Amino acid sequence: MGKKFSKPELSRKINGDIPFDAPKTEKPDDYKIRFDVALANRFPRYSRSTIQKFIKEGYARYDNQLEIHPRALIDEDAELTLELPETENEFKPEIIYEDENVIVFNKPAGMLSVNKGDFNAEQSIEDYGEIVHRLDRDTSGVIIVAKNLKTKGYLQKQFQDRKTHKTYYAVVVGHPAEAHAMIDIPLTRNLKKPTTFMVSPTGREAQTEYKVIASNDKYSLVELKPRTGRTHQLRIHMAYIGTPILGDKVYNPKSPKADRMYLHAASLEITIPESKRITFTAEPPIEFLNAIR
Repeated sequence: MGKKFSKPELSRKINGDIPFDAPKTEKPDDYKIRFDVALANRFPRYSRSTIQKFIKEGYARYDNQLEIHPRALIDEDAELTLELPETENEFKPEIIYEDENVIVFNKPAGMLSVNKGDFNAEQSIEDYGEIVHRLDRDTSGVIIVAKNLKTKGYLQKQFQDRKTHKTYYAVVVGHPAEAHAMIDIPLTRNLKKPTTFMVSPTGREAQTEYKVIASNDKYSLVELKPRTGRTHQLRIHMAYIGTPILGDKVYNPKSPKADRMYLHAASLEITIPESKRITFTAEPPIEFLNAIR
């Protein structure tokens, strides 16, 4: 490995494990269940917040009755119906893997990871399950969601404890001074633009290892391995060393014109419930290779 950029030491909080063997209790004959819970159980691909949004928008019924209150109590054996309207430009993320606890997607660029709220019907990965981690809207690639809260906690703890391993590919403008290096530059929120972040000596620890894979006279294809998981970390770090990601209009306003931001989450190594450690992968889009030919 080549040059190593500056390094502060920061502590981090570690949470406890979440058990999977919760005890079961018998239910009384007149048992009632919340409408949103019943729908979430019946349609596990959608998160609870998304189910609640569907109910409030009038897309859900029980025993052919319209109910707009997510917390309404209904019979456990009630007939449930969910009729969603067709939407234009609907994303159809590729399913890489699915079992009773998780779904792993290859998220397309342009699709949100998280819902924007009850009054925004834009499709997101959160529509399919509980969000465990995020990818920026314009970043494509591997993202995992949980089908239940226990799994969500189990997976999130691995991200918090840095027991996951992620690899990204990016096309950057120009050529890094070092072919292989570690960027160790702390980041903090930009108070002048609160949705963005910036380099700061008093910020939180942020580390990114990069390696140049190929290049032409304008661009380089780099492999990125984040050691920490700060918001916009890869984008800021690559811009900081003078090779911003192609198409990143936030951290490189003068970026050459591009059809997308050229950042792709290529792999995620993680342990899922009731299974061994697995590495999920998604090949970078063909336009990444075309950009450096």
